[in-house]
Amino acid sequence: MLSILQNILLFIVLVLSQVLVLNNIQFLGFINPYIYILFILSLPAKLPRWFVLVLGFCLGFVIDIFSNTLGIHIFATVLVAYLRSFVIQLFTSIDEGNNPIPSFHSFGVGAYIKYVVALVVLHHTALFFIEAFSFSHLGLIPLKILMSSSITILLILGLKSMHRK
Repeated sequence: MLSILQNILLFIVLVLSQVLVLNNIQFLGFINPYIYILFILSLPAKLPRWFVLVLGFCLGFVIDIFSNTLGIHIFATVLVAYLRSFVIQLFTSIDEGNNPIPSFHSFGVGAYIKYVVALVVLHHTALFFIEAFSFSHLGLIPLKILMSSSITILLILGLKSMHRK
């Protein structure tokens, strides 16, 4: 029961942080951290995929409503939610009967960093290509992906490093 309440609180805090603070910050005019993805990254590793997809849809839907975007966050978060278990299997080996919450402690520092980097870059790539919806700004899109992903990854790793077991 406590875990469910913690996840609800995490959802609310991340959404409010994103829509009230981070959506209003534009570094160099186009770099925007998307910290809300931490919710999907912080779900237990062996949560059923269908449930993670539903949570990803809900998260993307709420962000799209507050950001006045037409489904781009839904697409990006559902894509990350779908590929999350594959990325976990790629970088970690989870014991049978164990359902850890992804963190530095449970995955190990290297595996957790790879997990975060892979999913954040995937999220930002999907988000920015759908946002542009053309190849006319093809030179700017990789720069936005690289810079926004870097800032988001640093924020996520910084927040998770402050979390104690």
